[in-house]
Amino acid sequence: MSAAFLAVGRSDIGLVGLAASGGLIAVGVGISFWRGLGLERSLLWAAMRALVQLLIVGWALQLVVDPNDSLIWSGVWLLFMLAFAAWTTAQRAAGVPKVFALSLLAYALSGVVTLGVLFGFQVYELEGRTIVPLAGIVVGNSLSATVLVSRQLLEAASEQRGVIEGRLALGLSARDAFQPHLQRALRTALVPQIETTKAVGIVALPGAMVGLILAGVDPADAVMVQISVMYLVLGSVATTTTVMSIGISRELFTPAQQLRRL
Repeated sequence: MSAAFLAVGRSDIGLVGLAASGGLIAVGVGISFWRGLGLERSLLWAAMRALVQLLIVGWALQLVVDPNDSLIWSGVWLLFMLAFAAWTTAQRAAGVPKVFALSLLAYALSGVVTLGVLFGFQVYELEGRTIVPLAGIVVGNSLSATVLVSRQLLEAASEQRGVIEGRLALGLSARDAFQPHLQRALRTALVPQIETTKAVGIVALPGAMVGLILAGVDPADAVMVQISVMYLVLGSVATTTTVMSIGISRELFTPAQQLRRL
């Protein structure tokens, strides 16, 4: 499959269509007001923030989507994306040792592995219009799972401290003493994505495939693109959470095989 499958027909909904779509936000606001949820301001703020952010991104993408554009811009975009994702992870998983550096490494390695496969086997052509969106899929879908596995490991090191130190006292290495908790955290982070992958096409139609079909792409081509994207997501989440969990598990122990006090 080539990147030609990513080519879409022109689908211009116009300002009127955009305004009509925005009317759906009014439905959410009305429901919140009706049921006394107090989410009216949050809904409006989320909608406006999404609009502004996507308009900015849409403008910035013009620097990378043209085949003649330099890949330097794509590289700059990727560096910013990785740094921002690592910073976000550090904010959401505060207290995890070296969380920024570890998450930056995890996202970078995941990108190298997953995108290396897609571009190495020429599933997609190496262009800015493919590099940036696919890297965004890798990082965006890995972020929540990375935060989750980080929090799970931190909680395990705190709440199960007595159990872990008991295993250490029996002669187990730090790796073996913490292994059950690492496995449990990884399973917790990976299972939701696995279940989503299993249900795709039956319970719900994925957004990428729907977008391609709405843009006029042949459904068979749209399905092939979506399958590659789903595999990309699953592989990236597995890689990122594994790298993150191994890194954190090592940082939780001293060189003398003692569990650190956080």
